[in-house]
Amino acid sequence: MSGPHHKPKVSEREARQVAEAAREQDWRKPSFAKELFLGRFRLDLIHPHPMPATEHVQRGEEFLAKLRDFCETKIDGALIEREARIPDAVIDGLKEIGALGMKIDTKYGGLGLTQVYYNKALALAGSVSPAVGALLSAHQSIGLPQPLKLFGTPEQKETYLPRLARTDISAFLLTEPDVGSDPARLATTAVPDGDDYVIDGVKLWTTNGVVADLMVVMARVPKSEGHKGGITAFVVEAGSEGVTVENRNSFMGLRGLENGVTRFHRVRVPAANRIGPEGAGLKIALTTLNTGRLSLPAMCAGAGKWCLKIAREWSAVREQWGKPVARHEAVGAKISFIAATTFALEAVLDLSSQMADEDRNDIRIEAALAKLYGSEMAWLMADELVQIRGGRGYETADSLAARGERAVPAEQLLRDLRINRIFEGSTEIMHLLIAREAVDAHLAVAGDIIDPDKSLGDKARAGAQAGVFYARWLPRLVAGPGQLPRAYADFHPAGHADLSTHLRYVERTSRKLARSTFYAMSRWQGRMETKQGFLGRIVDIGAELFAMSAACVRAELLRTTEPHGREAYQLADAFCRQSRIRVEELFGRLWNNTDDLDRKVVKGVLAGTYTWLEDGILDPSGDGPWIADATPGPSARENVHRPIR
Repeated sequence: MSGPHHKPKVSEREARQVAEAAREQDWRKPSFAKELFLGRFRLDLIHPHPMPATEHVQRGEEFLAKLRDFCETKIDGALIEREARIPDAVIDGLKEIGALGMKIDTKYGGLGLTQVYYNKALALAGSVSPAVGALLSAHQSIGLPQPLKLFGTPEQKETYLPRLARTDISAFLLTEPDVGSDPARLATTAVPDGDDYVIDGVKLWTTNGVVADLMVVMARVPKSEGHKGGITAFVVEAGSEGVTVENRNSFMGLRGLENGVTRFHRVRVPAANRIGPEGAGLKIALTTLNTGRLSLPAMCAGAGKWCLKIAREWSAVREQWGKPVARHEAVGAKISFIAATTFALEAVLDLSSQMADEDRNDIRIEAALAKLYGSEMAWLMADELVQIRGGRGYETADSLAARGERAVPAEQLLRDLRINRIFEGSTEIMHLLIAREAVDAHLAVAGDIIDPDKSLGDKARAGAQAGVFYARWLPRLVAGPGQLPRAYADFHPAGHADLSTHLRYVERTSRKLARSTFYAMSRWQGRMETKQGFLGRIVDIGAELFAMSAACVRAELLRTTEPHGREAYQLADAFCRQSRIRVEELFGRLWNNTDDLDRKVVKGVLAGTYTWLEDGILDPSGDGPWIADATPGPSARENVHRPIR
């Protein structure tokens, strides 16, 4: 780096080292999903299903009732969609009922809800307006309250949490115009100057940034005498001199989202506003996301519930060829998929959230799987709903209402859900993140063998260590309870569907998954990290196995606590049977795929070999650079920041 404001030039290896350093290195608590990827089906970690304390349920239900009334009487989702803005009165009302402080401790003026009830609240609010759900989620899941709770000093908590619980909206600023999932190239700087830091740079896609009062800003501190340096987290007052919101961005969905471009020019921030030590910014961000990611699957599960409601109501009244369309197998299969998958998404969400509340397990993989699986499956469910609705699914709610039909915003849901596969870790990045955690045990014992920077002595020691580990581990992958006909018999109560067969399948398949991973590591060794197609399929298999496990455990919980246990068993059975088909297809594609050919085609595309294929069209894109200039300096644009007071 030639100067404090020059974008760092980093190699692929250096970028990976930065990401690796930000990971939580240790596993101090058990992890169901980690064990699953290692071929060990630890049902005891999730069954019996963990339950919330009575006082938490009472507090949560009281707030849900208040929020439901507010959503029904004060939020007009169609108006937000038309005007592309959440009315200030709605945000003021959310503040009044305490919605900004759902996850903040009561001693700071918050509601102190559990993760389970926070998620229920997001699903409820997001069903009325996904933009409102996004506002609340960005404020509390990745905004300032969570990193302060985990890493803030007592003084910082006393100063900011009461504001965040009642009046102040927060935003999280990491992404830059030329920096997405590769934080090693972060260009925004925070240069020490006496008791302050001076921040310069530009941040992109700052959700809540347009209306924020307080921001978490990630900036690079240059290494110097007395300063360790590195990417560091700061609390910045949005009204500080030198902070300019230069643009309010617009998107295909979430039209009420207050997302912008924020420029920092010589913004002075007191050292007391630094969260954690210098260089800890990425670790703070990733740790915050461990539970913060659960907000997205919460709204995805809510979306599935709405898809099911509309599919049920519409398919019962729409007739084709003498009977309701639901009675036609082609449509019925879609409805079954929506119902079964919604059940599984809620099972994954509630299980992961309750484990987060209990804090007995390390849920970093479970939360990541919930985000990955929820965002992908909710998109598929919304797409199927549009198909079930036919032309009416493609038509806007306003257009439907204008010609006298029910204003069902199916196409809006599809647009709103699309972003979930991108932000807070795109599907592709989530695959790599989860895969890294899934192979952590292997790298811990054998990583030095495939590390080109290690000496022959280091490699020899690693080889001996790996030999001991695999001598114990590999034989355990040969046989297990999944091969015993009576294993997990508790999941086959009289008069109910047989879920024990699915748990036996999960146990057998987890061992098969571990064997496949080991074989791939033996085959590709250091090149394993480049096999992203293979790693993605490994993770997708693990996600299906986790969802099957959660669905079965939830069905058994509902059998013992609710009147619809038999129906829950039926949904879990349907989901598991659908999931098993997807798993078998993914296993087939581990070794039978076009990955190598695809790389050759991509090489040709980038070399211009196929430009002739682009003939015959016109490109309607406008002029301008692919990536906007983010050179530090004073802003030349109007400040569109609008705090809501």
